[in-house]
Amino acid sequence: MPPPLPQPSDAGPLPPDEFRRWYGGWDPLDPSTTADFLDGFDRPWWIVGGWALEKFTGVSREHEDMDISIDAGDAEHLRVFLANRGWTTWNADSGWLRPFDHRFRDIRPTSGIWVRADARSPWVLDVPLTPFRDGLWVNKKLPEQAMPLERVTWVDDDGLRYLQPEIVLFMKAAQVRDKDVADAHTYLPLLDASRRDWLRESVSRMDPSHPWADRGAQGAW
Repeated sequence: MPPPLPQPSDAGPLPPDEFRRWYGGWDPLDPSTTADFLDGFDRPWWIVGGWALEKFTGVSREHEDMDISIDAGDAEHLRVFLANRGWTTWNADSGWLRPFDHRFRDIRPTSGIWVRADARSPWVLDVPLTPFRDGLWVNKKLPEQAMPLERVTWVDDDGLRYLQPEIVLFMKAAQVRDKDVADAHTYLPLLDASRRDWLRESVSRMDPSHPWADRGAQGAW
């Protein structure tokens, strides 16, 4: 069977309801079940997105999916690890999906991996990849920004590693969906001044005209 053709570059992402109609819905893992799911995977991984915000602040929110990240250089290692356990992996890139398996092993360092058992099963895990350079975590939105993984993540009492909350909000600033704005209103005031300063400065570097660039100094939105 030939691989599915990508959407035209000007097609844009599908609306959520239409996306689910074509690609299916979610029954996501949570942090504890993700740890069990990845038991034996011997490369670094860390939790990003809404779960990282919730864990850092203690303020709960709804979760549509489960997001972790890994070094993009470990994508093939994760693919083989999951395939050996009967899971299928898909290359999620710019609003379209194609298999990420032994036939189609190419994947961009800024793409993501979606995981499910088979075509009739819901998605359980979303793995946006993170570029690394010279052993350092690289901000995919600001490639000149590179830091040790220990600086951009923290380890909770549960033993799991999470992305720092100001970086989670920075990644959300690149999309500015309704849920990202809601997360900013909820979680930004809970960050200290140094974290808010980092967020404001990084957003300004990414896009000086961004609506978030002049906000956050006092935690007010």
